[in-house]
Amino acid sequence: MNVQATDQGYHYNVMRRALDLIDAGGPGLSLDDLARQMNMSPAHFQRLFSQWVGVSPKRYQQYLTLDHAKRLLSDRFTTLDAAHEAGLSGTGRLHDLFLRWEAMSPGDFAKGGEGLTIFWGWFDSPFGPALVMGTDRGLCGIGFAAETGEDPAFQDLAGRWPKAAFLEDPARLRPWALAAFGASDDTAPLFLIGAPFQIKVWEALLAIPSGHVTTYSEIAQAIGHPKAVRAVGTAVGRNPVSWLIPCHRALRKSGGLGGYHWGLPVKRAMLAYEAARADG
Repeated sequence: MNVQATDQGYHYNVMRRALDLIDAGGPGLSLDDLARQMNMSPAHFQRLFSQWVGVSPKRYQQYLTLDHAKRLLSDRFTTLDAAHEAGLSGTGRLHDLFLRWEAMSPGDFAKGGEGLTIFWGWFDSPFGPALVMGTDRGLCGIGFAAETGEDPAFQDLAGRWPKAAFLEDPARLRPWALAAFGASDDTAPLFLIGAPFQIKVWEALLAIPSGHVTTYSEIAQAIGHPKAVRAVGTAVGRNPVSWLIPCHRALRKSGGLGGYHWGLPVKRAMLAYEAARADG
Protein backbone atom coordinates (compact mmCIF):
# COMPACT_ATOMS: atom_id res chain seq x y z
CA MET A 1 0.00 0.00 0.00
CA ASN A 2 1.48 3.35 -0.92
CA VAL A 3 1.51 6.29 1.49
CA GLN A 4 -1.01 8.33 -0.48
CA ALA A 5 -3.55 5.50 -0.51
CA THR A 6 -3.07 4.93 3.22
CA ASP A 7 -3.57 8.65 3.89
CA GLN A 8 -6.80 8.52 1.87
CA GLY A 9 -8.20 5.77 4.06
CA TYR A 10 -7.23 7.65 7.21
CA HIS A 11 -8.86 10.84 5.92
CA TYR A 12 -12.11 8.99 5.21
CA ASN A 13 -12.17 7.76 8.81
CA VAL A 14 -11.73 11.36 9.97
CA MET A 15 -14.53 12.48 7.63
CA ARG A 16 -16.78 9.66 8.78
CA ARG A 17 -16.38 10.66 12.44
CA ALA A 18 -16.86 14.32 11.57
CA LEU A 19 -20.03 13.48 9.62
CA ASP A 20 -21.58 11.91 12.73
CA LEU A 21 -20.66 14.94 14.83
CA ILE A 22 -22.05 17.37 12.25
CA ASP A 23 -25.29 15.38 12.07
CA ALA A 24 -25.59 15.64 15.85
CA GLY A 25 -24.47 19.25 16.18
CA GLY A 26 -25.75 20.78 12.96
CA PRO A 27 -24.01 23.09 10.50
CA GLY A 28 -23.55 25.71 13.22
CA LEU A 29 -20.93 23.58 14.95
CA SER A 30 -17.78 25.72 15.11
CA LEU A 31 -14.36 24.61 13.91
CA ASP A 32 -13.00 24.79 17.47
CA ASP A 33 -15.85 22.65 18.83
CA LEU A 34 -15.57 20.14 16.03
CA ALA A 35 -11.78 19.86 16.35
CA ARG A 36 -12.03 19.43 20.10
CA GLN A 37 -14.53 16.59 19.74
CA MET A 38 -12.19 15.00 17.20
CA ASN A 39 -9.33 15.28 19.73
CA MET A 40 -7.30 17.43 17.34
CA SER A 41 -6.08 20.98 17.24
CA PRO A 42 -8.12 23.27 14.95
CA ALA A 43 -5.07 23.74 12.71
CA HIS A 44 -4.46 19.99 12.34
CA PHE A 45 -8.13 19.27 11.73
CA GLN A 46 -8.37 22.01 9.10
CA ARG A 47 -5.24 20.71 7.39
CA LEU A 48 -6.67 17.19 7.11
CA PHE A 49 -9.89 18.53 5.61
CA SER A 50 -8.01 20.61 3.10
CA GLN A 51 -5.83 17.67 2.08
CA TRP A 52 -8.89 15.49 1.50
CA VAL A 53 -11.12 17.86 -0.52
CA GLY A 54 -9.14 21.07 -1.00
CA VAL A 55 -11.61 23.29 0.87
CA SER A 56 -11.95 24.50 4.46
CA PRO A 57 -13.88 22.51 7.09
CA LYS A 58 -16.45 25.33 7.27
CA ARG A 59 -17.22 24.97 3.58
CA TYR A 60 -17.13 21.22 3.70
CA GLN A 61 -19.71 21.20 6.49
CA GLN A 62 -22.16 22.69 4.01
CA TYR A 63 -21.82 19.60 1.82
CA LEU A 64 -22.46 17.23 4.70
CA THR A 65 -25.77 18.74 5.82
CA LEU A 66 -28.89 16.66 5.30
CA ASP A 67 -30.30 18.94 2.61
CA HIS A 68 -27.16 18.67 0.48
CA ALA A 69 -28.81 16.20 -1.88
CA LYS A 70 -31.77 18.52 -2.49
CA ARG A 71 -29.44 21.40 -3.32
CA LEU A 72 -27.49 19.15 -5.66
CA LEU A 73 -30.67 18.06 -7.38
CA SER A 74 -31.72 21.68 -7.80
CA ASP A 75 -28.37 23.09 -8.93
CA ARG A 76 -26.59 20.17 -10.59
CA PHE A 77 -29.29 17.96 -11.98
CA THR A 78 -28.08 16.13 -15.09
CA THR A 79 -30.54 15.32 -17.84
CA LEU A 80 -29.08 12.12 -19.21
CA ASP A 81 -30.32 12.62 -22.76
CA ALA A 82 -28.37 15.87 -22.92
CA ALA A 83 -25.34 14.19 -21.38
CA HIS A 84 -25.40 11.49 -24.04
CA GLU A 85 -25.69 14.09 -26.81
CA ALA A 86 -22.73 15.95 -25.31
CA GLY A 87 -20.62 12.82 -25.60
CA LEU A 88 -20.28 12.20 -21.86
CA SER A 89 -21.34 8.56 -21.91
CA GLY A 90 -19.54 5.32 -22.47
CA THR A 91 -15.94 4.85 -23.48
CA GLY A 92 -13.33 6.96 -21.77
CA ARG A 93 -15.69 9.09 -19.63
CA LEU A 94 -14.77 7.64 -16.23
CA HIS A 95 -12.75 10.46 -14.70
CA ASP A 96 -10.56 10.24 -17.82
CA LEU A 97 -9.10 7.06 -16.32
CA PHE A 98 -10.35 4.31 -18.57
CA LEU A 99 -9.28 3.31 -22.02
CA ARG A 100 -12.34 1.18 -22.67
CA TRP A 101 -15.19 -0.69 -21.09
CA GLU A 102 -16.89 -3.83 -22.25
CA ALA A 103 -19.60 -6.13 -21.00
CA MET A 104 -19.86 -9.89 -20.66
CA SER A 105 -22.29 -11.46 -23.12
CA PRO A 106 -25.75 -12.38 -21.75
CA GLY A 107 -24.98 -16.06 -22.29
CA ASP A 108 -21.77 -15.87 -20.31
CA PHE A 109 -23.48 -13.91 -17.53
CA ALA A 110 -26.14 -16.61 -17.24
CA LYS A 111 -23.39 -19.10 -16.40
CA GLY A 112 -22.72 -17.31 -13.09
CA GLY A 113 -19.08 -16.61 -13.88
CA GLU A 114 -18.26 -20.20 -14.74
CA GLY A 115 -14.83 -20.38 -16.33
CA LEU A 116 -13.79 -16.95 -15.07
CA THR A 117 -10.87 -16.30 -12.75
CA ILE A 118 -11.50 -13.17 -10.68
CA PHE A 119 -8.55 -11.66 -8.85
CA TRP A 120 -9.14 -9.65 -5.70
CA GLY A 121 -7.39 -7.51 -3.10
CA TRP A 122 -8.00 -4.91 -0.41
CA PHE A 123 -6.88 -1.29 -0.88
CA ASP A 124 -7.24 1.96 1.02
CA SER A 125 -9.44 4.56 -0.66
CA PRO A 126 -10.83 8.02 0.11
CA PHE A 127 -13.91 6.20 1.46
CA GLY A 128 -12.34 3.58 3.68
CA PRO A 129 -11.23 0.01 2.89
CA ALA A 130 -12.07 -0.93 -0.70
CA LEU A 131 -12.38 -4.44 -2.11
CA VAL A 132 -11.22 -4.45 -5.73
CA MET A 133 -11.89 -7.33 -8.11
CA GLY A 134 -10.88 -7.83 -11.72
CA THR A 135 -10.38 -10.32 -14.52
CA ASP A 136 -7.65 -10.33 -17.15
CA ARG A 137 -9.93 -8.02 -19.14
CA GLY A 138 -10.50 -5.30 -16.55
CA LEU A 139 -12.01 -4.27 -13.23
CA CYS A 140 -15.28 -6.03 -12.49
CA GLY A 141 -15.95 -5.12 -8.86
CA ILE A 142 -15.34 -2.44 -6.24
CA GLY A 143 -17.00 -2.53 -2.84
CA PHE A 144 -16.53 -0.59 0.40
CA ALA A 145 -16.26 -2.05 3.88
CA ALA A 146 -16.32 1.02 6.17
CA GLU A 147 -19.96 0.40 7.11
CA THR A 148 -20.45 -3.29 6.26
CA GLY A 149 -17.20 -4.87 7.41
CA GLU A 150 -14.68 -6.69 5.22
CA ASP A 151 -16.05 -10.24 5.28
CA PRO A 152 -19.66 -9.25 4.41
CA ALA A 153 -18.33 -7.00 1.62
CA PHE A 154 -16.31 -9.88 0.17
CA GLN A 155 -19.20 -12.33 0.38
CA ASP A 156 -21.48 -9.77 -1.25
CA LEU A 157 -19.29 -9.18 -4.31
CA ALA A 158 -18.13 -12.78 -4.69
CA GLY A 159 -21.73 -13.94 -4.48
CA ARG A 160 -22.53 -12.08 -7.72
CA TRP A 161 -20.54 -14.69 -9.67
CA PRO A 162 -20.96 -17.93 -7.69
CA LYS A 163 -19.25 -20.23 -10.22
CA ALA A 164 -16.14 -18.09 -10.77
CA ALA A 165 -12.75 -18.97 -9.29
CA PHE A 166 -11.44 -16.28 -6.90
CA LEU A 167 -7.73 -15.69 -6.42
CA GLU A 168 -6.23 -13.14 -4.02
CA ASP A 169 -3.68 -11.15 -6.01
CA PRO A 170 -3.52 -7.46 -5.01
CA ALA A 171 -0.25 -6.93 -6.91
CA ARG A 172 -2.00 -7.70 -10.19
CA LEU A 173 -4.79 -5.21 -9.42
CA ARG A 174 -2.73 -2.45 -7.79
CA PRO A 175 -2.18 -0.26 -10.90
CA TRP A 176 -5.91 -0.29 -11.69
CA ALA A 177 -6.88 0.29 -8.05
CA LEU A 178 -4.52 3.24 -7.64
CA ALA A 179 -5.84 4.76 -10.86
CA ALA A 180 -9.43 4.24 -9.71
CA PHE A 181 -8.88 6.27 -6.54
CA GLY A 182 -6.75 9.00 -8.08
CA ALA A 183 -3.46 7.86 -6.59
CA SER A 184 -1.76 7.46 -9.98
CA ASP A 185 -2.11 8.62 -13.57
CA ASP A 186 -2.44 5.09 -14.92
CA THR A 187 -5.44 3.96 -16.92
CA ALA A 188 -7.55 0.86 -16.53
CA PRO A 189 -10.31 -1.00 -18.39
CA LEU A 190 -13.67 -2.03 -17.00
CA PHE A 191 -15.23 -5.44 -17.56
CA LEU A 192 -18.93 -5.30 -16.65
CA ILE A 193 -20.52 -8.55 -15.51
CA GLY A 194 -24.29 -8.24 -15.37
CA ALA A 195 -27.63 -8.92 -17.03
CA PRO A 196 -28.42 -6.87 -20.17
CA PHE A 197 -30.91 -4.59 -18.36
CA GLN A 198 -28.43 -3.96 -15.55
CA ILE A 199 -25.69 -3.06 -18.01
CA LYS A 200 -27.98 -0.52 -19.71
CA VAL A 201 -28.54 1.13 -16.33
CA TRP A 202 -24.83 1.11 -15.51
CA GLU A 203 -24.01 2.62 -18.89
CA ALA A 204 -26.48 5.43 -18.16
CA LEU A 205 -24.74 6.07 -14.84
CA LEU A 206 -21.48 6.62 -16.73
CA ALA A 207 -23.06 9.68 -18.36
CA ILE A 208 -23.40 11.58 -15.06
CA PRO A 209 -20.51 14.04 -14.67
CA SER A 210 -18.61 14.21 -11.40
CA GLY A 211 -20.22 16.71 -9.03
CA HIS A 212 -23.67 16.24 -10.60
CA VAL A 213 -26.64 13.97 -9.88
CA THR A 214 -29.70 12.52 -11.57
CA THR A 215 -32.82 10.60 -10.52
CA TYR A 216 -33.91 7.00 -10.91
CA SER A 217 -36.77 8.14 -13.17
CA GLU A 218 -34.35 10.00 -15.46
CA ILE A 219 -32.25 6.86 -15.78
CA ALA A 220 -35.38 4.89 -16.66
CA GLN A 221 -36.19 7.43 -19.37
CA ALA A 222 -32.62 7.37 -20.70
CA ILE A 223 -32.61 3.59 -21.21
CA GLY A 224 -36.03 3.56 -22.88
CA HIS A 225 -38.02 2.05 -19.98
CA PRO A 226 -39.74 5.06 -18.37
CA LYS A 227 -42.05 2.94 -16.21
CA ALA A 228 -39.29 0.72 -14.85
CA VAL A 229 -38.20 3.05 -12.05
CA ARG A 230 -38.23 0.35 -9.40
CA ALA A 231 -36.26 -2.05 -11.60
CA VAL A 232 -33.77 0.74 -12.31
CA GLY A 233 -33.35 1.31 -8.57
CA THR A 234 -32.61 -2.39 -8.12
CA ALA A 235 -30.06 -2.36 -10.94
CA VAL A 236 -28.40 0.74 -9.51
CA GLY A 237 -28.10 -1.05 -6.18
CA ARG A 238 -26.56 -4.08 -7.90
CA ASN A 239 -23.82 -2.06 -9.60
CA PRO A 240 -20.68 -4.08 -8.87
CA VAL A 241 -18.13 -1.34 -9.64
CA SER A 242 -19.07 1.33 -7.12
CA TRP A 243 -17.52 4.80 -7.34
CA LEU A 244 -16.32 4.36 -10.92
CA ILE A 245 -19.80 3.49 -12.17
CA PRO A 246 -21.26 6.31 -10.07
CA CYS A 247 -24.42 4.86 -8.56
CA HIS A 248 -23.94 7.33 -5.68
CA ARG A 249 -25.06 10.10 -8.09
CA ALA A 250 -28.58 8.63 -8.42
CA LEU A 251 -31.12 10.25 -6.07
CA ARG A 252 -34.84 10.09 -5.46
CA LYS A 253 -36.98 12.63 -7.30
CA SER A 254 -37.77 14.24 -3.92
CA GLY A 255 -34.08 14.98 -3.40
CA GLY A 256 -33.65 12.24 -0.81
CA LEU A 257 -30.46 10.25 -0.97
CA GLY A 258 -32.29 6.98 -1.41
CA GLY A 259 -30.34 3.89 -0.48
CA TYR A 260 -26.73 2.94 -1.01
CA HIS A 261 -25.47 -0.61 -1.08
CA TRP A 262 -22.32 0.11 0.94
CA GLY A 263 -23.98 2.43 3.50
CA LEU A 264 -25.46 5.92 3.28
CA PRO A 265 -22.49 7.56 5.09
CA VAL A 266 -20.27 6.39 2.23
CA LYS A 267 -22.70 7.80 -0.36
CA ARG A 268 -22.88 11.13 1.42
CA ALA A 269 -19.10 11.30 1.70
CA MET A 270 -18.74 10.55 -2.03
CA LEU A 271 -21.21 13.27 -3.02
CA ALA A 272 -19.59 15.79 -0.69
CA TYR A 273 -16.11 14.86 -1.91
CA GLU A 274 -17.08 15.39 -5.55
CA ALA A 275 -19.14 18.54 -5.00
CA ALA A 276 -16.41 20.20 -2.95
CA ARG A 277 -13.81 19.40 -5.58
CA ALA A 278 -16.06 20.67 -8.35
CA ASP A 279 -16.41 23.99 -6.49
CA GLY A 280 -12.80 24.15 -5.32
